[in-house]
Amino acid sequence: DALPIWNCDNGTQVEKISDFYATVKCLAVLQRLDLWLSGGSELKVWNMKLELLCETNHFPDAGISALIELPKNCIAAAVGKDLVIFRLIAPIDDSENWDVHKVKYLTDHQDNIRSLINVNDLHFASGSHVGELIVWDSLDWTKQASECRFWNSSPGQDTQQIFRGLHSQNDISIQHLASDGEWIFAAVGRGIYIYNLQMKRVIACRRLAHDSNLLHIAKLPNRHLISCSEDGSVRVWEFQEKLQLTAESVPAGFFSMWGFGRTGKQGSHMTKKSQEAVLLGSLELIGDLIGHSSAVQMFLYFNEQGLVTCSADHLIILWKLGERESRLRSSMLFEKLEKNGGL
Repeated sequence: DALPIWNCDNGTQVEKISDFYATVKCLAVLQRLDLWLSGGSELKVWNMKLELLCETNHFPDAGISALIELPKNCIAAAVGKDLVIFRLIAPIDDSENWDVHKVKYLTDHQDNIRSLINVNDLHFASGSHVGELIVWDSLDWTKQASECRFWNSSPGQDTQQIFRGLHSQNDISIQHLASDGEWIFAAVGRGIYIYNLQMKRVIACRRLAHDSNLLHIAKLPNRHLISCSEDGSVRVWEFQEKLQLTAESVPAGFFSMWGFGRTGKQGSHMTKKSQEAVLLGSLELIGDLIGHSSAVQMFLYFNEQGLVTCSADHLIILWKLGERESRLRSSMLFEKLEKNGGL
């Protein structure tokens, strides 16, 4: 398979790299080292001159599906249900003889890893097909926190009974993760969950945010989120804090927020047991971008410049914030009138 290289200024293809044995599934740029990586059936390390510096052996069972940079010249790669930690060895002289070594396997996940992200300088996170979220230490690669499959947080519930209540395995699959350094935003099936890293639990969710599985999620300024889905919709959400009077009435497990938890009859009893205030929140829909006719696969947010979405309908749409654009048009109009001396 080939990898085209594009000129960002004019959109033209400047080169095509074809030194691959299989499909390239992910890329990562290491600006600090002036290198970039490609992941597929193997990990390849390139310089900015598009020269191959080194590569790993093949992964016969599962290729690399995601890559992130870690401190101390390390790389985390998602390979099936495992995380593989690599270390890049810099040349000791002026040569370009880089090397890459396998350092450690992290085998805590029970199924294929669907998303891998950096949370902050100290942590990274991974999410799997069966709904496992794991937070890792970026320096020693130890597990710092985890939220397992939702049926583990529903005591008294029969696992098979819960499975029968789900439409498909994708209803519990972590499709995508994002973070602002303090919170982790998880796109799980058709829902959105906000996980507080310090509290080590979910603090808000929207169980049915879309009609079909989410494909991408991102944090915007002013406590806003944006998500896109297989149903062709792009939605904007606002996190609103609310004060909940009982600490024990808050579901402790990641996916007990799906509704498989305590019954309403227990609410008054728990209120009497504890009056400790717990700060939680809700996700409220504040916008729905309608324009695509098929699955919206991804989007890019450019702050004041707007939002770009791409879809399986072969359209790329640029969205602008209507209120801001209206103010800009009004300002331009008044400036023109002032320059021309009025109407």
